[in-house]
Amino acid sequence: MTKLIIFLQSYLATREQSEDRGATMVEYGLIVAAIALVVVVGATVFGSALSDFFSGLADQLG
Repeated sequence: MTKLIIFLQSYLATREQSEDRGATMVEYGLIVAAIALVVVVGATVFGSALSDFFSGLADQLG
């Protein structure tokens, strides 16, 4: 009986860990998607200003 209880406890603990890993993977995916969205919006809003800045910088260096 004790072996059965130990087996069930270890099984449930392992199952809980795998569910946590799946949730963590989803959370990381959402973070990456949010960062990508910020980069795209920033590039759209500040695109021409950044282009002018780097063109001027290239002219000064070259």
